[in-house]
Amino acid sequence: MARYAILRFEKHKGNPARPLEAHHERQKERYTSNPDIDVSRSRYNFHIVKPEGRYYHVIQRRIEKAGCRTRRDSTRFVDTLITASPEFFKDKPPKEVAAFFRCAADFLIERVGRENIVSAVVHMDEKTPHMHLTFVPLTRDNRLSAKEILGNRGKLTKWQDDFFAHMVERYPDLERGESAVRTGRQHIPTRVFKQAVSLSKQARKIEATLNGINPLNAGKKKDEALVLLKRWFPQMEDFSAQLKKYRLTIDDLLEENRTLEARAKASERGKLHDAMERAQLESELLDMKRMIDRIPPDVLAQLSPQHTSRER
Repeated sequence: MARYAILRFEKHKGNPARPLEAHHERQKERYTSNPDIDVSRSRYNFHIVKPEGRYYHVIQRRIEKAGCRTRRDSTRFVDTLITASPEFFKDKPPKEVAAFFRCAADFLIERVGRENIVSAVVHMDEKTPHMHLTFVPLTRDNRLSAKEILGNRGKLTKWQDDFFAHMVERYPDLERGESAVRTGRQHIPTRVFKQAVSLSKQARKIEATLNGINPLNAGKKKDEALVLLKRWFPQMEDFSAQLKKYRLTIDDLLEENRTLEARAKASERGKLHDAMERAQLESELLDMKRMIDRIPPDVLAQLSPQHTSRER
């Protein structure tokens, strides 16, 4: 089974530093939006680079020390996800898992500079071990430029090639995934999958409420549905908008899903598992759209932007 080395970047302008810190550093007691987190295992998480204060303050201090000019739309930090296929970590003891992430961190430290790293924390409390390495994108001559460091799609492919070359020296069983430049695919962020799960759970609750409407309880049940829908509907619209930019990727994954289902009948279950998970995004969206079609017109009318703005 394929074992891929995974390196992904996500650029941020500064405002998300606090919620990102709360997630990375496990500062919340519960994580209802992420069912994969097992807080009873959070004690096994560990740092390769510990943050020297709150993310936002560390980022700002580093930018100010470099004397950089910034704009409102400047990328102030980059969140890097480093992991591997689940099969790679199977049966590996904690020491070997830690050694993998230290090797990966060495690659980033060499590339972006130790002084620019805000935090590098390994999460052992989710299904697959992974590291979030957050850094300030400063050039060697102290300019804030994520564009220069990460570059265009061609340079990102070079990042992936170099990362793989670095990791495969120590872990020869790793494989290099196919470049997104060649496939035309975009990486679908993990947060999109988690948002789909959350929206689906809400949708099932709303659907159960709608199914319960009858002539005897119509008023009460419609009120209950309206309360749930007012919270769910804006999130659903935002989710739908996000999926538009991943149209090509989802279409490809749906095709892979159909192929996988055929191969599974020949006892090849487990292959392309990630593709199946991603393909579920489309079916989740279609199910939610079908549910919208079942909302009573009078309830749907109360969800219009004009009606919502009058209530605020």
